[in-house]
Formats: sequence, C-alpha cells, structure tokens
Amino acid sequence: MNTLFPIFVKAEKLHILIVGGGYVGLEKLTALLGNAPDTRTTLVAPEIRDEIRDIARQSPNVQLVEEPYTPAHLDDKDLVIVGTNDKAVNRQVQADCKARRILVNVADTPDLCDFYLSSVVKKGDLKIAISTNGKSPTFAKRFREVLEEILPDSLQETLDNLTAIRNQLKGDFVQKMEKLNEITKVLR
Repeated sequence: MNTLFPIFVKAEKLHILIVGGGYVGLEKLTALLGNAPDTRTTLVAPEIRDEIRDIARQSPNVQLVEEPYTPAHLDDKDLVIVGTNDKAVNRQVQADCKARRILVNVADTPDLCDFYLSSVVKKGDLKIAISTNGKSPTFAKRFREVLEEILPDSLQETLDNLTAIRNQLKGDFVQKMEKLNEITKVLR
C-alpha cells in the first residue's frame, strides 16, 4: 500500500544540498533546476563531473564544493539529496540528516529515504508527479513519457481561462467552488 503524501515543494525558497558529483548527482541537479531554476543548491563531492561544472557556471545559485562530505555541509540546509556510489557515505549522510531533522533522499535506497523524487509531467503551469512508492523509477519515467505525449499543449490556455473565470466569480468560497466544478465537469 502506497502511504506517501504527495506535496509540491517551493524549492526556490529552500537551500538544497546534493551529495555526489557523478552521474546521479548530475541527474538530480538537472531535475531540480529543470523544475525550479533559481533554487539555491550546494553540491558537495570529492570529484565533480564536467557537466555539473557547466551547469554551475550557468546557474548563479549553484555552489560546488569539491571535497568529501562532512556533517558541517548540512549547516543551513533544508533538504538533502544523496547520490554517491559509496554506501557508507550515503548511510552517514542519512544518519546525520536524521539527527538534525532534515529530510533526505538517498538515491536507489528507498529504506533510507524520507521522500522520493517523482517523475514529472510538465505542460505549462500543469505539473503531474508520478510515484511508484520507490518500486520502479523506470516505470514512472515511461508513464511520464506516455502522459506527455497524450496531454495536449493547449492545456495552458485552459488553465489561463479557468483562472480568469475564477477571478471574476462572485460569492463565497463554496459558491465559487460549485461554479468551477460545474464548468470543469466536461473534463471527466
């Protein structure tokens, strides 16, 4: 049973630490900045891929720290994503985060995660997050591709029109919700 509680985080209001400068670190940094380009991000690793360096050069809010992880790297961080190929380092970061009550995701190790990173479908302002409860990120990725293909690009126009309608509605919250429910009934 999937008991995850889905939320969308305003990442640009957080300081996020990524531990790992290899392919997984690159993947997580790319996903983070693809959704929230202005997120304040620190990436720490003893070795950092050139692709990550290229991203950091183009992203003023990304700081690279080329050294091994220490607990001091958690200072002033709000969220941590770990993606090293060293299981001992991954476990240490997770334990340090737990001690400080910082939410942590350890790539490919669901038992060490407080949250999972979802596969995301984006169509303008619409975002759909897909989770398999850590069972199969590959399935989530493939399902995202299917949804991206079948959802029309005109969804942004629909969202904009609904926003304009909502802003013109009179009455209390319940009355507005009833009217919006009536208008969007065609989406079933």
